[in-house]
Amino acid sequence: MTGSQNTFLSDETVLVDATRPSDKTRPPGDPFQGTPPEAVSGMPENMPGIVTAPPPQIAWFRQCFSALVENVSAVVLGQTMPITQCVTALLAGGHALIEGDPGTGKTQMARSVAYSIAASFKRIQFTPDLLPSDVLGVTFYDQRHAEFTFRQGPVFASIVLADEINRASAKTQSALLEVMEERKVTVDGTSYEVPQPFMVIATQNPNEQAGTYPLPEAQLDRFLMRIAITHPDHATSVAALRQIDVIDRARTIRPVCATDDILRMRQIAAMVHIDEAIREYIVRLVEATRHDERIAGGASMRAILALARCARISAAAEGRAYVVPSDVCDLARAVLAHRLRLTTQAAYEGVGAEELITRILENVPIPQVDEGPVNRPAHRRKGGS
Repeated sequence: MTGSQNTFLSDETVLVDATRPSDKTRPPGDPFQGTPPEAVSGMPENMPGIVTAPPPQIAWFRQCFSALVENVSAVVLGQTMPITQCVTALLAGGHALIEGDPGTGKTQMARSVAYSIAASFKRIQFTPDLLPSDVLGVTFYDQRHAEFTFRQGPVFASIVLADEINRASAKTQSALLEVMEERKVTVDGTSYEVPQPFMVIATQNPNEQAGTYPLPEAQLDRFLMRIAITHPDHATSVAALRQIDVIDRARTIRPVCATDDILRMRQIAAMVHIDEAIREYIVRLVEATRHDERIAGGASMRAILALARCARISAAAEGRAYVVPSDVCDLARAVLAHRLRLTTQAAYEGVGAEELITRILENVPIPQVDEGPVNRPAHRRKGGS
């Protein structure tokens, strides 16, 4: 197989070729500078017809992923799993909703992720009087040049922090719908592209708190993950006191990745193989949310795609070019729970969405895949939720 050919899987899926870019287009420090094309073709000897990311690329992906997580963990102590999930959402090309009580480090974590990447960053503090134009921008008449000019809002950045998003009205919250889905903003009939990569990291306090508004279901569905962050344990709290004189810990970290690195990592993740049995497993999990009597509204097709993309990131972060069932299981709650609309009876009984996802994971059979380079028995990773 040559690098210019497409690959057809048994289910008629077409995989693009794994031809590497020319050395002239490679960023400085790229681990594949000068590597022969045949060495990165991504074609394992015993896997004819399937293109996966080659080991050097996967190793580089794992190194960059670990560097991002460790960089943020130096600021936000004791929150390794939420940080890992946030970085996963970034590399999957999605958005993250961080939820927790005040003072748990939601904003610090979002800012630390942004500062770990050499990309533009803007913060929007959502308040009840915030208007959509305060987020997107506004067209005004420039008297000096006698023409209408568009003034970009803070949403025009690679990483956008929507702090306490549920303190704004539904009208202002919905201003983010188009840009989160299509990566563009339309004002007065004119569309404007936002920078790439683009990610919205929103934080919200629990809805029971005063002055908060629940997010619309359509907007919740556009968040790839809802990440729960809790208060640190005793040892972590004591360790945090050693940094008591550091006013803004997020400002102390330095970027460990460039925007080109993030885009390249996304390309590598797109080459991670998902076996047909695992595809069936992902679909069955989501379909189970639509047939549970305690769930009034199940997860959408967007949830199926989100779970598959996140599973690819998880596999590459562990140094694999293929997805195993535990990649799906470990991310199911963060990807699916916030997309469910529970019945009144379930809410009355105090049943939570995460609990229902746990029960679904227990009831849906895990696929028994064969031993091999692509398919291996399911395993449980340490620290999985």
